[in-house]
Amino acid sequence: MSDRNRVEEAFQKKDWNEIKTNDSWAVFKIMSEFVEGYERLARIGPCVSIFGSARTKENHEYYELAEEIAYKLTLNNYGVITGGGPGIMEAGNKGARRGQGTSVGLNIDLPFEQHYNPYIDSDKMINFDYFFVRKVMFVKYAQGFIVLPGGFGTLDELFEALTLIQTKKTGQFPVILVGKSFWGGLLEWIKTTLLDSESNISPKDLDLIKLVDTADEAVEEINLFYKKHRHTPNF
Repeated sequence: MSDRNRVEEAFQKKDWNEIKTNDSWAVFKIMSEFVEGYERLARIGPCVSIFGSARTKENHEYYELAEEIAYKLTLNNYGVITGGGPGIMEAGNKGARRGQGTSVGLNIDLPFEQHYNPYIDSDKMINFDYFFVRKVMFVKYAQGFIVLPGGFGTLDELFEALTLIQTKKTGQFPVILVGKSFWGGLLEWIKTTLLDSESNISPKDLDLIKLVDTADEAVEEINLFYKKHRHTPNF
């Protein structure tokens, strides 16, 4: 019986001692995911994380744009980190493979949506059970975030990165949104509502985000940032 099934059965029986025991043992599984992630990623060199929807099809303009961004990153001596799945993630790994650069996939098993793509380097594909461990790896070992259109997961990763930078829990790194028509409304809401109307953020927080439309612009923003900063892990 799996751990999940044991917990479900314990809940049905109201066996709180069994539930507490399973919670405690889960700590070791979490620790093992952190250890594997740290050891596997510590030597990958400068990389940029590319985010976006797992549902984007291969013939979509954003898929092609993500692939081109990843390819051009490799020409500038960056590797690429993605969530390891289909859609924009696949495009990022595909572009990195085309440029013969480092291609990392941080995969997580999700029903009906997530499966790892074939363009990840065989020694750089890691499977995670826990979203929060996976997100630490995205931030810690990436020198920048390039975010293409996506859904809730993409927004979650975007705003977690911005929060960590804003609160200085991580070193600053470039966060670049690709697709002005897609992201423009969100940025306008952030400015007019979060900043102007409610004062929930500071004016300088807007500087954490760059908005571009092309692969060349996205890569140039990364290069401009690292003309002034060193490549280091973010924590």
